[in-house]
Amino acid sequence: MPDDRIRLVLDRPDDAHHAAALLAAGLPVAHGFGGIYALTARGDAVRRLNALKGRPLGQTGSVTAPTGRVLDAFDLAALPAAVPPALVRELVDAFGALGPFGFRGPAAAHVPAGLTAPDRGTTTTQVIVPGDACPSQVFLAAADAAVGGAPLVITSANRSHHVTGAPDAPAHWRGDGLRAELGGRDGSGLVLLEHTDDAAARARFPRHLPVSTTILALHRAERSHGRVHLVLERHGSLHADDVAAVLRGLGLGLVLGPRAATRLAPRVYDDVRAPRPSAAALAPAPAALASAPAASVGAPGASVGAPATVGQSRSAAVRQGRAAAAR
Repeated sequence: MPDDRIRLVLDRPDDAHHAAALLAAGLPVAHGFGGIYALTARGDAVRRLNALKGRPLGQTGSVTAPTGRVLDAFDLAALPAAVPPALVRELVDAFGALGPFGFRGPAAAHVPAGLTAPDRGTTTTQVIVPGDACPSQVFLAAADAAVGGAPLVITSANRSHHVTGAPDAPAHWRGDGLRAELGGRDGSGLVLLEHTDDAAARARFPRHLPVSTTILALHRAERSHGRVHLVLERHGSLHADDVAAVLRGLGLGLVLGPRAATRLAPRVYDDVRAPRPSAAALAPAPAALASAPAASVGAPGASVGAPATVGQSRSAAVRQGRAAAAR
């Protein structure tokens, strides 16, 4: 462990602002993000971030932002009529209250090409947020201000599978493991803004696994059984059952995309087993999260959850998400 005088800690506002200044100067910053670690940089530093991980230099990056800036990355006017801007705001609020989450939708005009990807004729961007309760909100807000509101690029903090040769390269959920992999021989080659306590960081989000975020597509609205369904593109930290429960509260359904059939698995370190989700994470979604029991996950392309009979208001669904996050 580095001497505490040079250790940057996420929960210390001065450290968060110092790391944000380093980011604005062009350095990638590894930092606590929900229950894991992420790498964040200026939006024009995608190639540098990819080089640090060992990814192809031209690989598309994702956007991150403090929760209040999430919608700025999207062209809300290009969303399907069934997904109006007010609904997107409620989705961001509801999932942000629960913890780390990701959204994909039409990219705003100012999002650089390195942070966009085409999908069925739509230029999209992917926005990853750490959850309202994560202290990285302070760092992201400071970084956002330091770069003048320009987009920030984010990726999971790990060496790419292109380098390791492994079929998958899970995100780090331990600061020491991340430093050992990406920090060079003495760990000094990495700007690392650490969780004060990695286990406590994971405990903040008891319904989440310490893996990359679950991602919901906002631009892919499919009507089935009399209601609009959104598509789950990645089954990560938040279980699909919980996603379906939140959507039911907003009068929506959920369909699993092909890549969401299998949930991501946490990294396993040589000296410790992968952390298991808490009892709360393994249990069905609580009544505070939805008015009906969460359904089990079906096959790719299948609808998740029973047909909606939800009569609650959208604002009530957001309140329920916040109540569940407080449990």
